[in-house]
Amino acid sequence: MTRVLIAGVSTRGLAESAARAGYDVLAVDGFGDLDLRARAQSVMVTRSGARFSIRAAVAAARGLRWDAVCYVGSFENHARAVGALAAGRVLWGNRPGALSAVRDPARLARALRAQGLPTPAVRATAPRGATGRGGRWLVKPRASGGGSGVAAWHGGSLPRGSYLQQRVAGTPGSIVFAADGRSAVPLGVSRALAGDPAFGAGGFRYCGSILVAPEQPLFGHACRLAAAVTQAFGLVGVNGIDFVARRSVPYAVEVNPRYCASMELVERAHGISIFEVHARACAGELPHFEITGPGPAGVLGKAIVFAREDVVPEETPHWLAHDDVRDVPPPGERIERGHPICTVFAQGRTVAACRAALGARARTLYRRLEAHHARSA
Repeated sequence: MTRVLIAGVSTRGLAESAARAGYDVLAVDGFGDLDLRARAQSVMVTRSGARFSIRAAVAAARGLRWDAVCYVGSFENHARAVGALAAGRVLWGNRPGALSAVRDPARLARALRAQGLPTPAVRATAPRGATGRGGRWLVKPRASGGGSGVAAWHGGSLPRGSYLQQRVAGTPGSIVFAADGRSAVPLGVSRALAGDPAFGAGGFRYCGSILVAPEQPLFGHACRLAAAVTQAFGLVGVNGIDFVARRSVPYAVEVNPRYCASMELVERAHGISIFEVHARACAGELPHFEITGPGPAGVLGKAIVFAREDVVPEETPHWLAHDDVRDVPPPGERIERGHPICTVFAQGRTVAACRAALGARARTLYRRLEAHHARSA
């Protein structure tokens, strides 16, 4: 049986998919959640304080025996670390050169413009004489992930390691796809939840996805984005493109050249193994896959529930019995305000109904945590 190492901040989703497909899984992870430990043969938690440590993850991987390695976020921002992680081994994923290129916002924008595709303008320096009024620009870290550190630009010099991206008004979403370096097969389109206080999130922080039907013309435009990015940068495996849709036209804001959070919804909706799709695509075999509308279960969604205050969940092993809860923290682990507690899933007849159901699950979780805190105070 093939032993795969999966490394990154939160490996549970891809690890669960790999285990379900029959692989032996070793995980180097930033959380060590209970459901990850239930699926993986070995889990090593590598953190520096409260943050996942890329350096520690690479060091931990050197002491493990495995046949192939995959990575999830935030390794795409550390091309050299990916090279070190996979040195002398089989890598299922995009190589360091492709990562460096596609994660460069200026190179991405040039590549899309060359294909006649819409993309926000980007700048490495502040416009001369500009004040930042009017909300035209966003300041973003180059090593971004999940919307963390993204803010409206109000003028002044840019923080080190940041750039400006034109702000586009519209609906945030993403397309996920499998690629073989030349062609891309779309797997799903989703609407993104970001900065939603119902889930304890603020600003531009990603807090979930809702899988939507492949409606035209947005779907066709998004597929052209996936094809153009694949050809320009030689992407392989599963990847995602975040966009803002304006009048059914997607403006690509970022490429995630690795497993993405919304892929779990594709797996649940269609009964496929995203990990198996990823492994085969890296070997040059693309799936025969056709996206359809919502099935009998309706529209599927997921939301990350963030702590609105410091919490210490105690009865989390019981959460494992519920299929609509994932990323379950160990009991007694202190979770600071602003950090993720867990992920919840829900469904509804429409996108709005699914969003409402996710909000209801989050409210139930918050009430239970508050009740437990009151009893133990």
